[in-house]
Amino acid sequence: MAREKRAKSTTAPAMAGEAGKTRSAILDRLKREGALSAGDLGAALNLTAMAMRLQLYELEKEGLVAARSEAAGRGRPTKLWSLTDDAARLFPDAHQGLAVEMIRSVEALFGAAGLKKLIDRHGDVQRKAYGERLSGAKTLGEKVKRLAAMRSEEGYMADATKDGRDWILVENHCPICSAAKECTRLCANELAVFSDVLGEDVSVTREEHILAGARRCAYRVRGR
Repeated sequence: MAREKRAKSTTAPAMAGEAGKTRSAILDRLKREGALSAGDLGAALNLTAMAMRLQLYELEKEGLVAARSEAAGRGRPTKLWSLTDDAARLFPDAHQGLAVEMIRSVEALFGAAGLKKLIDRHGDVQRKAYGERLSGAKTLGEKVKRLAAMRSEEGYMADATKDGRDWILVENHCPICSAAKECTRLCANELAVFSDVLGEDVSVTREEHILAGARRCAYRVRGR
């Protein structure tokens, strides 16, 4: 009996760890790709649709995911799962409460002009850091990939994908969302920074915007 107890105690942590990895993988996949069916999620994570549903039901109980039905031809509607607003707390927030308070304080103390100087200064710091990382990149694609990698390091869950002759820079998460809502100039500043570091012969346009209600921010990068 003692041997059996020892065996159980050594396997339980491993099972808990594996369950935690699966849970994190589900949340990450939904964050990056948006609404998905249990079948699609299971195929992506090597789980059966039934096993995935059990995971999703547990996450639903915690208020982290929600399902909606979508018509699928003549067959039964497909249930699509997506993250809830409450799930945002599980992803990096870059100390948003502090950032919001600092924005309000700077504007109160130094006015709109002082806040503009602060944001411009932040943009200059970004240009320098991104410019150093992009230095030496020989193609537009390599530049966008390096920028995406750096943005991911900052918590934006960024990806770079080819779309015809263009590149799409996607940011699946905004770790400064609360601060950006407080001061929309931050978003305008980042768009300008991207344009500057990617080069004069490149145009950058934002096609999707989290602050406008989209699931993600997406930028189309096109060589002129």
